Amino acid sequence: MDRALTLDDLILAGIALAAGVLASFLLRVLLRWLGKQAGRTRWNGDDVLVAALRIVVPWSAVVGGAAAGAAVLPLTPTVQHHTNQTLTVLLIFVVTAAAARLIAGTVQSVTLSRSGVAGSATIFVNITRVLVLAIGFLVVLQTLGVSIAPMITALGVGGLAVALALQDTLANLFAGIHILASNTVQRGDYIRLSSGEEGYVEDINWRQTTVRNLSNNLVVIPNGQLAKTNMTNFMRPEQELTILLQVGVAYDSDLEQVERVTNEVIGQVMKDVEGALPEHDPIVRFHTFGDSRIGFTVILGVGEFSDQYRIKHEFIKRLHRRYREEGIRIPAPTRTVALQQGAVVIPQQRGAEAGNEPGDTPSARLG
Repeated sequence: MDRALTLDDLILAGIALAAGVLASFLLRVLLRWLGKQAGRTRWNGDDVLVAALRIVVPWSAVVGGAAAGAAVLPLTPTVQHHTNQTLTVLLIFVVTAAAARLIAGTVQSVTLSRSGVAGSATIFVNITRVLVLAIGFLVVLQTLGVSIAPMITALGVGGLAVALALQDTLANLFAGIHILASNTVQRGDYIRLSSGEEGYVEDINWRQTTVRNLSNNLVVIPNGQLAKTNMTNFMRPEQELTILLQVGVAYDSDLEQVERVTNEVIGQVMKDVEGALPEHDPIVRFHTFGDSRIGFTVILGVGEFSDQYRIKHEFIKRLHRRYREEGIRIPAPTRTVALQQGAVVIPQQRGAEAGNEPGDTPSARLG
């Protein structure tokens, strides 16, 4: 504009900016109230939406107030252009951050709501967030007049060099995606690797899988190693499992009585102990004539892998007490060693080697 800046222009610009700030404050209060209301619902989507709006809406009000204030000032076309460009870039950043939070939150909400998808697997959330932020950055560059076509070309050419330099990192990344896509491991599963590591899966991110063992320590396993090793998942295809206990009784025991008493103890444990399966049918199978006992297997049902230790503990105590009450013996392994008295002859040695005269035949007899 050609006219000079006046006090009225400053007052109008100040009013516009103050209106934007006030609107931002009021909208923030409103969205905070909406967030509390969304937190009371069972659906997580409204929480994600309100969280994203709490970023973009107040800042949009401030940017709008600043734009309105700049419009009433007698700025030159160049200054007006740079001002609008700056406000546009700021708005793009805000929208990009809100979109990244909204989309990443939606992905996380979907993964948490579906058992067939890796719940809380941050690899999906992180990839989604990075992609949205990258798109927003390219839009900002395009808004500033920077051509992104050469940059995309350069990224495509340099991507090969980056891939070669980050082979291990990319291998872990794609291994993690493969693990999640194949649905072999999910958060909360109890796994055991052939290398000995075992525990509950806490998270699978872009580089590693975090496992919490029963001693409450975290074990970090690279995704590439997890994809290549032999692994047992104790939660799939079912969380419930059976455990085998080996027991033995003396040869003079009444096996019908042993089976009956053992089945009664199994039934009591299945009903009384937390983590056991009340509907589990008692199973006892005799299988071996051992050196000092008749061996059999007891099959117990447990609801989850870590429950087996508590169930074994209680079952062994109760079975031992019942066997003592019923007069059923659990013999300790015994071994009888028979020593036969006899002679041990030391072989004759050559006289030259032993220093004896020819004809001497030294011998020793132990009797």
